[in-house]
Amino acid sequence: MDDVELGFAEERESAWLSNRYFPSKLGGQPAWLELKELPSTQELQCNKCQGQKSFLCQLYASFNDDHNFHRSIYVFVCRNKTCQEANNADAITVLRSQLSLKNAYYSEEEPQEDGEALPPIPSPKRLCAACGCHAPHACSRCKAVHYCSSAHQRVHWTQHKATCGSTITTEACKPIAEIEFPEFEIVMEANPQESNAEPGRDEKERLAEFEQLEAQGKTGDLSNVSEAEMDKYFGQTAMTVDDKIFRHFKKQIALEPEQIIRYQRGGNPLWITNVAETVECQLEIQHCPNCGGERQFEFQIMPQMLTLLKDEQLDWGILAVYTCIKSCPIQGYVKEYVIKQDILETQE
Repeated sequence: MDDVELGFAEERESAWLSNRYFPSKLGGQPAWLELKELPSTQELQCNKCQGQKSFLCQLYASFNDDHNFHRSIYVFVCRNKTCQEANNADAITVLRSQLSLKNAYYSEEEPQEDGEALPPIPSPKRLCAACGCHAPHACSRCKAVHYCSSAHQRVHWTQHKATCGSTITTEACKPIAEIEFPEFEIVMEANPQESNAEPGRDEKERLAEFEQLEAQGKTGDLSNVSEAEMDKYFGQTAMTVDDKIFRHFKKQIALEPEQIIRYQRGGNPLWITNVAETVECQLEIQHCPNCGGERQFEFQIMPQMLTLLKDEQLDWGILAVYTCIKSCPIQGYVKEYVIKQDILETQE
């Protein structure tokens, strides 16, 4: 089991976040790893509203073996408010992709980050001008710009109509806020403050230490967390739901309050509330659809990420991602498993 690593959002020029540099990133368009067999539009379609899910983030997480030398995990989410349900991850899709060191797309040499960024490695597949996903549909007028869906074509038309049918048909698409989230690099760092103690073990001693740090103003600045998120995740209402587990959660993140990712392949999620009260957590983690093998926890997305998304429709406590324990050989992309855990107010 690996040690816990924390992921933080940092601003970076988009050119350095392309697939050529194997990025971990939040928002923007996906930097596809495997380029020939992209996920279909159906795979990224919300089952409830039939809308296309938006790219949320990706993590580059190699196993450093033959078929896993390059490996990325992608997360997509439906942004329709009516599709958001507590303790239900149906609106979220997680995909895994990997390649060997010797492959058809990338050099075996480590990419250099000196000078200006080089262009992305192009996909032989057509990509949606609005979201960067596989695009089976073309603009009916110019045939030169492609889309994953009619909805994205309609939204993109305000940009495309000025050049549609002219010799300039490959103009860069400006990010469309209702489709793309703000883009950041995710930088991973070791977590020196991690405590492996489970809630309930030396609880009084650990809480006394935390409260002393809190009184001294040394538990970190939550100024980047919105007031609404503060009320929900750090307020009195949340504390009445499950005091012990939530206090443990709060203590673990307090010294690094800007963390948006916690990565620990083979470890355990840092739950935000009682696992027994999370509907999905009562179900057996589904086995890998490709090899039939078991899955293990790999990383979780924290509530702090919500403050960067600029989307009031989305909400979660944590998103815990489970992947094939063997990271079995695949072609293209395979679906992995995610648990969405939320804090629910107790009914009086």
